[in-house]
Amino acid sequence: MTQPSQPKKRTREEIDALIVEFQQKECPLAQTILVEHYSALVGSLARKYSKGKSFHEDLVQVGMIGLLGAIRRFDTDMGKPFESFLIPTVIGEIKRFLRDKTWSVHVPRRIKDLWPKIKTVVDELTNQYQRSPKVEEIANYLEISEEEVLEAMEMGKSYQTASVDQTIETGSDGSKSTTLDIVGSDDEGFEKVDQKLLLESAMHVLSEREKEIIHYTFVANKSQKETGELLGISQMHVSRLLKKAIEKLRKSLACDVYQGINDA
Repeated sequence: MTQPSQPKKRTREEIDALIVEFQQKECPLAQTILVEHYSALVGSLARKYSKGKSFHEDLVQVGMIGLLGAIRRFDTDMGKPFESFLIPTVIGEIKRFLRDKTWSVHVPRRIKDLWPKIKTVVDELTNQYQRSPKVEEIANYLEISEEEVLEAMEMGKSYQTASVDQTIETGSDGSKSTTLDIVGSDDEGFEKVDQKLLLESAMHVLSEREKEIIHYTFVANKSQKETGELLGISQMHVSRLLKKAIEKLRKSLACDVYQGINDA
């Protein structure tokens, strides 16, 4: 049986020449040679991040996109080997794919960006303090608010969830059901309407600036930094005003509930 031919080993000068030829002339043959030459490297990088999971082929394709982009953008005049530019480019494409595509539910981009940082900081502070770090310590380390840390931690749970089709044993006789079979569902529509009306009734206690911050944070889904930029104030000021607004709403709602009990 004829064995598949291995890509020819090429010198750095030959690689640079092929890249220049493709960039200047859009030469398809030069591109094909480069893709064949680096396909094994892209595959090994994809394997590092897929670790045998079902999306390995997807990561290979993403890596190939990174390879083609690297061929187009590499500057041979820099005097560095192409691999020094190719590897971080391919890894960057793979990490972006994993960040954007492997969350089980929709999560805002700012949370996707913040969650890996928090995990890294938790590991660092755990080693430093020899205990689990407090939310305040994580927030101070990253120079963000405690609310942002808590939000990211909560949404970080959505990175990987169990499938509703997963079977579990539900009977002593070994009978099995899916998670979907045993999970009930509540119609939360009416409760949400009541909550919205109750919240709107308490908004009068807020200043216009506080109402804007509440809107940007919980309706427009803006970060405190983005809200500060929109309002022309600092992120720290936004954080203080947000805490103040939430406390006002909490007290107002508590008073309304107390009044309702008395009226009843």
